[in-house]
Amino acid sequence: MVVAIAGYYYYSQDLPDVVQLKDVRLQTPMQVLSSDGELIATFGERRRIPLKYEDIPPVVLQAVIATEDSRFYDHFGVDPVGILRAMYIGLKNRSFSQGGSTITQQVAKNFFLTPEKSIGRKIREMILAIRMEKELSKEEIIALYLNMINFGSRAYGVGSAAYTFFGKQPNELTISEAALLAGLPNAPSAYNPIYHPDRALTRRNWVLHRMLDQGFIDQQQYEHAIAEPLNVAYHVPKIAFSAPYVAEMARQFMYDKFGEQAYTDGYKVYTTISKLDQVTATNAIHDQVINYDIRHGYRGPERTLWKADEAAWSEDKILSALGNYMCYNELCPAVVIKDNDTQATALLSDGKKIQISFDGVKWARAYINDNQQGPLPTTVSSVIKAGQQIWVKQQDNQWMLAQIPSINGSLVSINSDNGQIRALVGGFNYNISKFNRATQAIRQIGSTIKPFIYTAALDKGLTMSTMLNDAPIMRTNAGSDAWRPKNSPPVYQGPLRLRVGLSMSKNVMMVRTLRAIGVDYAATYLERFGFPKDNISRHESLALGSASFTPLQVTRAYAVLANGGYLVTPYLIDRIEYSEGGVIYQHAPEIACHDCLIELADENRDRQVNLDNVENVIQSSGADEPEQSKLKADDSMLLPDPSIPFDRLINPDGSVAQAIDENKTKGPVYAPHVISSDIAFIIKDALKSTIWGDPNGLWTGTAWRSKSLGRKDIGGKTGTTNSSKDVWFAGFGANIVTTVWLGFDDHRRELGKARRDTLSNNSYIAAEGGAVTANPVWNDYMSVILKDIPQQQDIKPATVISVLIDKKSGLLATQPGNDAIMEYFIEGTEPTKYATKEVGTKVTDENGNTSELF
Repeated sequence: MVVAIAGYYYYSQDLPDVVQLKDVRLQTPMQVLSSDGELIATFGERRRIPLKYEDIPPVVLQAVIATEDSRFYDHFGVDPVGILRAMYIGLKNRSFSQGGSTITQQVAKNFFLTPEKSIGRKIREMILAIRMEKELSKEEIIALYLNMINFGSRAYGVGSAAYTFFGKQPNELTISEAALLAGLPNAPSAYNPIYHPDRALTRRNWVLHRMLDQGFIDQQQYEHAIAEPLNVAYHVPKIAFSAPYVAEMARQFMYDKFGEQAYTDGYKVYTTISKLDQVTATNAIHDQVINYDIRHGYRGPERTLWKADEAAWSEDKILSALGNYMCYNELCPAVVIKDNDTQATALLSDGKKIQISFDGVKWARAYINDNQQGPLPTTVSSVIKAGQQIWVKQQDNQWMLAQIPSINGSLVSINSDNGQIRALVGGFNYNISKFNRATQAIRQIGSTIKPFIYTAALDKGLTMSTMLNDAPIMRTNAGSDAWRPKNSPPVYQGPLRLRVGLSMSKNVMMVRTLRAIGVDYAATYLERFGFPKDNISRHESLALGSASFTPLQVTRAYAVLANGGYLVTPYLIDRIEYSEGGVIYQHAPEIACHDCLIELADENRDRQVNLDNVENVIQSSGADEPEQSKLKADDSMLLPDPSIPFDRLINPDGSVAQAIDENKTKGPVYAPHVISSDIAFIIKDALKSTIWGDPNGLWTGTAWRSKSLGRKDIGGKTGTTNSSKDVWFAGFGANIVTTVWLGFDDHRRELGKARRDTLSNNSYIAAEGGAVTANPVWNDYMSVILKDIPQQQDIKPATVISVLIDKKSGLLATQPGNDAIMEYFIEGTEPTKYATKEVGTKVTDENGNTSELF
């Protein structure tokens, strides 16, 4: 007895407290989910779906107990009969290969001890098991076991194993399936039913026999279960939809915050995106990128495996070569094995042979360069030949020739009231390129910048009726290279109102506006919209969008115009939970205040701008352009600061533990009000004109293609940089702001020109640009997202008045008519003079003869 007591105290030294098992954290993979709870991605080697005891079906409990520990409910953590049996075998074989461990001992070993086989470790295991039986119920112990144990194929716990091998929830398992799972933990690799079905079948039948012996099943159930085939297959967690750029940002944040534990502690990261928004955005980018690629012609095969005068490869050799490639979306690799004028036969990587008819290649004009394509092909063999490795896709039940696009694109969509990211697409395909263009691509934004400079101009005293000359700018800095900005297209219409200049994207009017308010003033003003100071050029070219920003930064800036002047901060993570319950982070966004009556006090509000000097040269040079190495992406704004402490907000039992954000108890927190609501209202209304143009059809806005949405609450701006290297469209509808960018990752390439076909089968050459290339992506996305959202009527601030003006002069109109239109003004900035109405210059004498006065 003394020896036993001494041994107990000796081996009890430094043993952990088993009470901690009441709050144990099982290694569970991280899940990234959408706002509607759909699974986007999982990260972590061990797949586990933790279950509560009441969620474990009795048939699983019975199968495990019959297999691992038939006296589980009778012993005190250690089974003396099992120990004696193990000791006998160990002494006989001089090796302790048989453990005789109870389920309780296995839990103790797996949580607290090393896997070494020694008498000392076995004694510690038994001591811990006895202590566990005192602190935990049998139900708690077996639940720990069934959630912890390895079943093979990266499945840990019966919840994960049920899905991995059968694609089922645990409560859907049959007796046969439960028996199969119960037999796996003893040797997960050796009995793996996917790789060793015969061994698994033998092991399952042994378990069923044990269940029969123990009285858990009757003879009839046994015979039925043992006759069932295995019916196993490898199932991975079902991803509801693809959002890889979103998932990667969430993963990176969690790793920065928690390190390797991010992949094991069972976190659930709920993002702000929804399935509808993200899938629609992905499809919109994908379809329009493919359309661009088709317009610009076929660039040829991926590679040529053998030439016409060489021996054809065997199918095995072809399949081996195809094994180095994967499918990207619907684009899959194939090798042409036969060709003639009317069709070709190709081999897919799965060994399937497909036919490609002329309809599948008739689009494939030869790509010459970005601005030129060859004629349409007349035969299949003139496009593809045997021995060529190509890309194909299935469309309308026929196989088509395809190719991996050479351009790329991105889309960011946010809720302008609070910054919530609704959709984010960082590129055509994440597997091709993991570079996130939505948050990291810093590109010149072209005319997309114009609304912000016009906003600065309104704050300086100009109005939407201010007249500026739409005429070529001829004056340049003396002694410097000539800089002569031009309209695109190079059409000039003389004096026009600012509203018309913005809607028709008149470049020369924008330059004159910049000269009127000053480059430094405009550049500084842009910082109000969240644009990084280091990215803003202080040069006249700023008027044409020479500054470089990311699509995310542009989207945030347009949200200011859409929400009444508030700089909201976009965010991607809504909340983070433990898998077993309990919120550890809840985002509290700053919001736009639509009911606030406080206006900004701006010292420049009453300053009048002198328009006499808009033709003069502003002293600025290329030296004022920002350094490329200092440009900022600010992509981290989407994510919480990893340094902030995370505390449980809600405990698993539903009790409130600690508020994460004290501001949550103080009501809403408003975003900074960076421009006044009256200016935001007027600019927002002007951006609607870029879509709807003149009410009488006298002029058309550059975004007229968005009329197809049939909504009066939408507005936006196209953007095209020099040589069409970057094309943009940014706009709003209801409380959703969306930005689209398309271009080459190699910024030296231009998007060029391509032949477009009309409905009447005619064709014409057109340059790519924001209106024709990016605007359709925006339309495809917003037409779906806005479908069930009612049109919103903007509330006119009290300081904004409507005045009837003359269309031609921008002055007050004497009476309504086709020459007059209502325009918005901040009270006090409206015209004070009436437009002069032309009168006739002819007189008629008493004899009826007419003559000119002058």
